[in-house]
Amino acid sequence: MHTISTQSAPVGKLEFLSFQLGGMEYGVDFCKVKELLTFQSLERFASEGTIVKGVAVSRGVIMPLVDMRVAFNERAASPGPMTDVIILQLSSCVMGMLVDGVTDVVRMYPDQITPIPGMTRENGCDYLMGLGETDGRRLILVDIDKLMSIRRETVAQQAA
Repeated sequence: MHTISTQSAPVGKLEFLSFQLGGMEYGVDFCKVKELLTFQSLERFASEGTIVKGVAVSRGVIMPLVDMRVAFNERAASPGPMTDVIILQLSSCVMGMLVDGVTDVVRMYPDQITPIPGMTRENGCDYLMGLGETDGRRLILVDIDKLMSIRRETVAQQAA
């Protein structure tokens, strides 16, 4: 299990959990994060799919595991002992998200976040909040609720 600082962010700053996917660094709203685990530490059951890596139990909560490594890179390797799982509390459910690795908690002011060039609501990228820059780092900030609602709609359409 990873340890994350629970110090309060300075007033006006936003907190994002940063993680790696395919060599890029991303961030999700830290308020959505319930827990950090390794893939190997989870009690898993049910069959695996391509993006949904089955179902797991953490602290008595049954949740789907979504392999974001596959969603962002179709040739991602199978989860290994060091694959990290971010347990998220979304507006509609609890889920686990597999990533290459969790980095840390990044704090930044709203004016440190700029739109991603070429990404617009019209081209289906409204789940990308922007590009955050702080201390020489660039994070692609993701609205995980919007991204997972798109994924659920896609899965439902493929099943129909």
